Amino acid sequence: MMEYHAAYYEGDDGWVVAMVLDFPGANSQGKTLRSARRMIRDALRLMAETHIEMGEPLPAPNPKVKDKKAIFMEKIPVSIRVPIRVPS
Repeated sequence: MMEYHAAYYEGDDGWVVAMVLDFPGANSQGKTLRSARRMIRDALRLMAETHIEMGEPLPAPNPKVKDKKAIFMEKIPVSIRVPIRVPS
């Protein structure tokens, strides 16, 4: 299992923008902090699964990554199930 680091920011019109700081491209948003937290977890899981399916390595988590502009930060654990391919 790997732990990535999410940061949440005040967005436009009261929305909350979520970014995984150590997994480029993993971004989402929600109307509330709670929904943004749920959405970023889904986005991170899907991006990690896509990387694995395409044979790409996952970015290494950076435990030192921080952003002082964030209204909230958290670690998100990611465990990916790798499908077993049976030769035909």
